[in-house]
Amino acid sequence: MSGVDPGHLTDQQLMKELETIHRTRHDTLLHGSNDALRAHNDRMAQLEGEYLRRHPRRLIVASRTRDGARERGAAEAPGT
Repeated sequence: MSGVDPGHLTDQQLMKELETIHRTRHDTLLHGSNDALRAHNDRMAQLEGEYLRRHPRRLIVASRTRDGARERGAAEAPGT
């Protein structure tokens, strides 16, 4: 594993790591080697997993669910 074990990060450090990895995702996908992309995937999964472990009752926004997306799509469809 590269980086500090996510379980040892403070909440503030975890959020900073998540912000950084999400910001660098696009460039890694487009221009990183297969090894770099694999490492990025692994680290992102570790960080996101730790966030979800710490915040199991996080706010879920209805528009970010499948049902919410379907409703948004139906409302945006021409002729409806």
